[in-house]
Amino acid sequence: MAHHKSALKRIRQSEKKRVHNKYYAKTTRNAIKTLRDATDKEEAVKLYPEVVSMIDSLAKRNIIHKNKASNLKSKLTVQVNQL
Repeated sequence: MAHHKSALKRIRQSEKKRVHNKYYAKTTRNAIKTLRDATDKEEAVKLYPEVVSMIDSLAKRNIIHKNKASNLKSKLTVQVNQL
């Protein structure tokens, strides 16, 4: 267990950030899954910009790596165009 005040504070901050990041990552994963499950072209085209925006914000905050974000967007684009 930590003995310094600053270490205890860092533990609290880390936990708060972890929960916050987990929420946004999970929300984005659910949105990606919804987009992948979409069978209607119009629905997919409507969802696509929102999902891409969510992915970009995760990459910007370093919750996911920028290359992973790029790969996700690329694969989603291909899928939406194939509908």
